[in-house]
Amino acid sequence: MSGRGDAQIVDRGFQRYEGRRSGVPGAIRSVSWEGIRSTLGLGRPARTKIFPIIAVVIAYLPAVVFVGVAVLIPGDILQPEEVADYPGYYGFIILAIVLFAALVAPEVLVSDRRNGMLAMYLSTPLDRRTYLAAKAVAVITTLGLVTLGPPLLLLIGYTVEGAGPDGLDGWLWTLVRIVLSGMAISAALAAVSMAASSLTDRRAFAAIGIVLLVLASPILAAALVEGADLSPSLRLIDISTMPFELVFRIFDQPGNFPELSTWSVLASNIVWTLGGVAVVWWRYSKLVIAR
Repeated sequence: MSGRGDAQIVDRGFQRYEGRRSGVPGAIRSVSWEGIRSTLGLGRPARTKIFPIIAVVIAYLPAVVFVGVAVLIPGDILQPEEVADYPGYYGFIILAIVLFAALVAPEVLVSDRRNGMLAMYLSTPLDRRTYLAAKAVAVITTLGLVTLGPPLLLLIGYTVEGAGPDGLDGWLWTLVRIVLSGMAISAALAAVSMAASSLTDRRAFAAIGIVLLVLASPILAAALVEGADLSPSLRLIDISTMPFELVFRIFDQPGNFPELSTWSVLASNIVWTLGGVAVVWWRYSKLVIAR
């Protein structure tokens, strides 16, 4: 190779960084934001945005339709809760939520192990605990797009139409219940999907495992309770139903399985969440990372 020959090294040495140091909290924010961007395909080729867009559209489309029905039909003829109440709304979008969970966690966790970024992250102020905390924030926040956003849109649409909750207190209490519901669903599905993603280095295998677990658990629960005529409490092993059953209880409704106590439904969600967290921590604490 030939060049102009006028390049020179005029100085050598290192200069101390004088900028703002954000420390561990800043590192957690950066890793979380990068995980969210990666999952949604921001800054990536258009093909990576297709599936997230489809899942989000499926989740929000019923809310748009229900608000439209509430606008077109007078409230004295049809009340909004007769179209879709807040806990019942999740029944229309459960498939979108499950598919989104199967997309998010594998993209956030598996990719770092396959491309070597995990070792680079752990060379920063992050350790395994804070790294996993950052990834959990990314997964839960991203899932909030489909677990929290649609009911909020429903609440806002009904309120604008004048068919929302009565009074400021009623409106705020409904808002709190929606937020708690979205967080409960996101926490349980995030823990389970992250656990599945920690057990394999293939995103496709992790996604398939998440979908199979979520789809197989209600079949197993129904077989034990209805087929084998065992205790109704065995329905608590159903990870695809218990988070949404908890939403009914948050809204003071009996839900689809009134024979189950609210405390047992809450305990089931806590066990699934903590169990998923335990699997993730066990896997990463034993993981040998080459630097």
